[in-house]
Amino acid sequence: MTRPTLFLTVGLPCTGKTTAARRIEIERKALRLTKDEWVKALYGHENPPSAQDVIEGRLIEIGLRALELGNNVVIDFGLWSRDERSALRKAAADLGALVEMRYFALTPAEQRRRLDRRQAEAPHTTWPMSDEELAEWAATIDIPTPGELDGSEPVDEPPAGFATWNEWRARRWPPAVS
Repeated sequence: MTRPTLFLTVGLPCTGKTTAARRIEIERKALRLTKDEWVKALYGHENPPSAQDVIEGRLIEIGLRALELGNNVVIDFGLWSRDERSALRKAAADLGALVEMRYFALTPAEQRRRLDRRQAEAPHTTWPMSDEELAEWAATIDIPTPGELDGSEPVDEPPAGFATWNEWRARRWPPAVS
């Protein structure tokens, strides 16, 4: 029996994460969990940060259960922080699953071109994003290291104040909107 795989898509908006996640879903028979589809379905034009965190957390729990049942899973979020990726790598390892991480990067000009095209062709799939927001987000993403991408780097210890990654996950992805 083969071990299930957790696929993590990492990158800023409009860099190709969802396109890749859809391909992984088909080629690897993976359950695709795309946060933006859920936020759009539930909130329409709104994009409340507190709801995003809860939706991500719920999808992660579904994904971890699917891994436990032996299914491949692709998490289609930005996963901009190393802590998020470490928490998911550790959760997958605890379930005996493999992890494959994919990082997507584009020049700001190409990212803007893709976003403008998406806004024109499929506005129901995204939200408006300013150049200032894109630049701010680009400055905050923790770009995965080569060792993180190929799995050769061990998972970091949980951040100060957290005994386990499960405890950190519960704080990062709360169970309900407060």
